[in-house]
Parts: sequence; C-alpha cells; structure tokens
Amino acid sequence: MKTDSLFYRIFQTAPGIVLELAGASPSEAIGYEFRSVELKQTAFRIDGVLIPTQDNQNQPTYFVEVQFQRDDRLYHRFFAELFLYLAQNPNTADWRGVLIYFDRSIRPEQTPLYQQLIDSDKVQEIYLTELENLDTLSLGIRLIKLIVEPEPTSINQA
Repeated sequence: MKTDSLFYRIFQTAPGIVLELAGASPSEAIGYEFRSVELKQTAFRIDGVLIPTQDNQNQPTYFVEVQFQRDDRLYHRFFAELFLYLAQNPNTADWRGVLIYFDRSIRPEQTPLYQQLIDSDKVQEIYLTELENLDTLSLGIRLIKLIVEPEPTSINQA
C-alpha cells in the first residue's frame, strides 16, 4: 500500500514522531534508528521497527504497524512478527507496539487471545482521525494528520 512507504519515509526521517505518537518524548529519538525489518521465517515484514542505537540499548524497541484498511488478522500477524523478532534478537531490552489506524473502523474486532497485551502499556493504538486540534500538535504530528485530512482541508492546513 502506498501509505506504508510514505509513513516509512516520514518515520525514518523523523523517528521522534513515532515516540510522540506512543506518548514518549520525541527528544529520545536521537537514540534510535527506524528500519524495515524482514524476519527469517515465513517472510514476515514489519512496517517499521524503531531500534535503539548502540549507546541506548537499555531503551525499548518500538514495533510500528500502519493500517489504512481493515485486516481481521492484524493482531495475529503483528504479535507473530513482534515475538519472532524478539526470539531472533534476544538482547532486546524491552519493547512497545504502536498500531496506527486511519480511524476506529479499521481496528479489528477484540480478541481474547491478545486482549491482555492490547490493553497493557506495551501496546498503543492510535487513530489518526482522532488526533487533537492541529494548533496544539507538534509539526511532526501535524504532518501525519495532513495525510488523513480530506484534500480541500489538507490544502488549507498545509
């Protein structure tokens, strides 16, 4: 999907946006690199992984999934990819999952299988259409918000 590559480029250029969306300080981005990671197995590909640099190995690794269309198997795939990554990278200090949806209608139905993880502080679900008023948002978050705005509105806001 073309939005995946757009988000990948934005997050690679400005990884602080991922941290800010996840409720962490964007200033911590200096200690991270944003990558697309292919896992050796059944060719899983995570949308993006914000990996701490060598000097910040004690910080959490952020797994990012961007969804603009409904995928009822999202949680199954996301956690399979995430835990496969952790199995292949046992020195990972901690982790956080960041699921970014266009809006709530894209979110899969709740599932008891993963609900405890989804409800924990390990996973954050973000709905781009519900981000606050543009005037109060950082430049990075406003850039992300423009992607989901209708064209007439986005042109005025840009």
